[in-house]
Amino acid sequence: MLKSNILKLSLFATGLSGIVAEYILATLATYFLGNSVFQFTIVLSVMLFSMGLGSRISKYFEKNLLSSFVIIEFTLSLLVAFSALFTYTATAYMEYTGVFIYSFCILIGLLIGMEIPLVVRLNDAYQELRVNVSAVMENDYYGSLIGGLFFAFVGLPYLGLTYTPFILGAVNFGVALLLLVFLGQLFPKAHKLAFKIGAFAVGLVLLAGFFAAEPIILFGEQKRYKDKVIFQHQSKYQKLVVTEWKGNHWFYINGNQQLSTLDEWMYHEPMVHPTASLHPEPKTALVLGGGDGCVVRELLKYPSIEKIMLVDLDPKVTELAKTNPIFLTMNDSALLDPRVEILNGDAFQYMEKTLDFYDLIYCDFPDPKSIELGRLYSYEFYKMCYKQLRPGGLISIQSGSPYYASKAFVCIDKTLKEAGFSTLQIHNQVLTLGQWGWTLGAKDLPQEGFRDALRNINLDQVETKWLNKEALLHISSFGKPVVPIDTAKIEVNRIHHPVLSSYYRKGNWDWY
Repeated sequence: MLKSNILKLSLFATGLSGIVAEYILATLATYFLGNSVFQFTIVLSVMLFSMGLGSRISKYFEKNLLSSFVIIEFTLSLLVAFSALFTYTATAYMEYTGVFIYSFCILIGLLIGMEIPLVVRLNDAYQELRVNVSAVMENDYYGSLIGGLFFAFVGLPYLGLTYTPFILGAVNFGVALLLLVFLGQLFPKAHKLAFKIGAFAVGLVLLAGFFAAEPIILFGEQKRYKDKVIFQHQSKYQKLVVTEWKGNHWFYINGNQQLSTLDEWMYHEPMVHPTASLHPEPKTALVLGGGDGCVVRELLKYPSIEKIMLVDLDPKVTELAKTNPIFLTMNDSALLDPRVEILNGDAFQYMEKTLDFYDLIYCDFPDPKSIELGRLYSYEFYKMCYKQLRPGGLISIQSGSPYYASKAFVCIDKTLKEAGFSTLQIHNQVLTLGQWGWTLGAKDLPQEGFRDALRNINLDQVETKWLNKEALLHISSFGKPVVPIDTAKIEVNRIHHPVLSSYYRKGNWDWY
């Protein structure tokens, strides 16, 4: 019975390690290749297919099943532990790291697929078939649950992609040692010495990799950015990086630039002041996203503002904005103002549940590259925003580039109109980003008078670095389309028909 329990415990541990290995590779694919829903879908599908192939291959193992299982565990411990290190190293020398990520998916999947059939056959000597199969599968699935909980609540938020793979490698290594210690008498004598030497070598490599992991990943991370990386953190939701060049700083999320201290006001002033100045006396504002605090900074310039609610998904971003000297200087300590309330959570869920009403709403989300981000640009989301705006309320939405993502830019405008808003699109040349755009929406302004109303606002009472009356003429004017688009064919973005992310990905990004 002890031998059977050891085998089942081994399956519990390998089930834990296997599921977390899948999540690590999917997270790496999301970080380096983008589009999390797509990457998680493909990575898990490829791994499951590879596991099926591994199960098929396992039938050709006729002798020395226990020795084969130990070899698989040693191999898995190395592959899983070094998956992130190899991927980060590859970024220093290759433009497309997907080759490494998907190669690891296939190799790790093949080995994981071999584990269950081998253990079932090994355990056949100790339990009848119906109990054997049930117990083996049960322990593997229980391990998968614990592995998922570990990755979500401990691995990714606390250990990150630097050390989590080595913890998993240690789990597979531990399984091999467990079998060698407790089932040593079942191994052929010729294998015992080889396994002892192998265990020592694998343990040494894992230990060396663990201590070398951080500098190697820092090296790979640095190669992704042209400027010096001075801060990086893998939060529960995303990878945050800050770089520095000649006293200026750039903030990146998952490798995508969010802002630069060199010119961030050329982004935030057009986003905030057109709508805030159009409102006669804004008292309450809702900022969705914008955890860096710069939108809040601009809103605090209005004396009538009594309350600003900031809803940002990632607590690490708002923590940076409240404590990091770079962010504090940039946002003028805006998030420490007593008029500001911070809630870390999902913006869509907040809009579903809130009973509060606002004069102004600002949607400062990342570009709609994926379906999950696209729901924050959906008709359903904008309809909720419309409902929570007071009479005379206005909304401002980060809308990407009117030139690099033209169809997506038009789609956002159409979707906001469908939700009941009068709309006006504006744009500006942000030095470090290129041409960027915003979509403004109003509950009560007539569509035909929106542009004139914007151009007639008085900015004299608001302190700005760039925006003035002349600039209002510039940002509200568009020339002829660079790429002609049949706007009649552009569809409204809905949750059940998410077209926006496709429009975005098929933009003119090769011009960027």
